Amino acid sequence: MSLESRLLDVLKPWSTAPRWRVAFSGGLDSTVLLHLLVRLGSLNNNLPPVSAIHIHHGLQSVADAWPEHCRVVCNELGVGLQVLNVEVRPGSSVESKAREARYKAFSETLNPDEVLLTAQHQDDRAETLLFRLLRGAGVRGLAGMPTVRTLGDGWLVRPLLSVCRDELNSYAVEHGLRWIDDPSNQCTDHSRNFIRHRVMPIVQERWPEASRSMARAASHLDEAQQLLTELAELDLREARRIDRYDWLPVPSLSLRSLKALSPARQRNALRHWIASFTSLPDTDHWAGWNALRDASSDASPVWRLACGELHRGDERIWWLSGPWLNGPGEAVAWVRPGDDLPLPSNGRVQLQGHSGETGLQVRYRKGGETLALPGRGHRDLKRLLNETTLPGFVRSRLPLLYRNDELIALANFPQFDVQGLSLIWTPPADARFELMGSFE
Repeated sequence: MSLESRLLDVLKPWSTAPRWRVAFSGGLDSTVLLHLLVRLGSLNNNLPPVSAIHIHHGLQSVADAWPEHCRVVCNELGVGLQVLNVEVRPGSSVESKAREARYKAFSETLNPDEVLLTAQHQDDRAETLLFRLLRGAGVRGLAGMPTVRTLGDGWLVRPLLSVCRDELNSYAVEHGLRWIDDPSNQCTDHSRNFIRHRVMPIVQERWPEASRSMARAASHLDEAQQLLTELAELDLREARRIDRYDWLPVPSLSLRSLKALSPARQRNALRHWIASFTSLPDTDHWAGWNALRDASSDASPVWRLACGELHRGDERIWWLSGPWLNGPGEAVAWVRPGDDLPLPSNGRVQLQGHSGETGLQVRYRKGGETLALPGRGHRDLKRLLNETTLPGFVRSRLPLLYRNDELIALANFPQFDVQGLSLIWTPPADARFELMGSFE
């Protein structure tokens, strides 16, 4: 079967997409992919329109000429080109940071249901499997490059994973294609390049079909990961239910539901749950989960991860990030109680039952506060909050309503309103982080 026919078979499920967009570096692989798609479009008018996206990282002076090369190629093929400049954050791994910046740009650029096509191939998949195996990756990591996954509002599809590098090179030579040779690809200081140029040739000398076999193993691992994902969803179904404090816009899980699972299933469910919030912890770092899970009921353990923290409270675990990692602002005077009052770094509040009161102020706990309750006298605020079982991380930022230095209401707890005024709090939404580390 021709390369065009094989590509068309892979892309059939995406034939109704509004547009196919090619991640076009100008190198051999993406040049062949773009050329193949243009040929398919000339033979079938029902396929989506094709355009290209070139990411300019600015990491090498020689790369400054690559956008113009890509423009020339795209003009010759009659496809549109979008050039995006990205800033690569400094870090220990330039490759990884560049990949993060690249896929972030792709994610932000895709329109709903558009498909980004990337040119990773069979050899790339085999090299990635070996690289991650040497780093001790689990099933999710070893599965490596899924053929399809969501990306922003669209999809990422890798249609060449069954095609080897030699096939792409033969196609390029046959059709007289011109491409960019990135000099950094020859630098064996980079781990992936070392595997490609020093390790794989030796492996293939002994096992000529090694790349195909390793890519097939990655496919099996991908299928195993899909099963683990389905199991995680089943295990999380009950754990996601929340009976109290549904006004807290913070992701949480029932600790009791998780404890009912075996340790392996606990980790599998948590990996699936936190993958959309942060990069996954390595094996040694999972001791933080054990400490969180097994802490005494009166403790306040915290498991700190790359992009946030897991807290425990009210027999649940809670994911905190963004504004929830910072303390609330200072006290705020309520000049116009009829209007909602924005709270710095803490959402907003509104007042119910007001009739022109003055001297109102929203404050936060400092310690030693008391509330005069009918029939109960002055009660310590700490004890009242213990009655509610409100998670500890919320208590320091719970808005308190004062009138002339007298505490008269707690936000979202009408049972403690003492003067006919109720404070309704809309907390800040928890910041969500798309996992950059999962990009390939």
